[in-house]
Amino acid sequence: MSRRRLRSSTVVLGGMGVLAAAITSCGSEPDKRCVDPITREVLPNYECDDDGGTRSGTYYYGGSKSGGKVSGGSFDKAAVERGGFGCSGSGGG
Repeated sequence: MSRRRLRSSTVVLGGMGVLAAAITSCGSEPDKRCVDPITREVLPNYECDDDGGTRSGTYYYGGSKSGGKVSGGSFDKAAVERGGFGCSGSGGG
């Protein structure tokens, strides 16, 4: 009988973990990287910060980095807003 209880407890705890992950993903921000808008090469964050100086970078949201360049995301943050279970939002871009 104790084995049966252990299994049901594991299922309940596992289900709670999935639910917690879904809830926290609703409010999460997409990844962002500072990149050159033409070459899409990753730049240091200070190249995107508005400190009154010259900025040569733009934030790129989502996607992945390979070989120092980004792809699969968007310069438009709204295009890659993350959504989870029960969240209103669209993915991709």
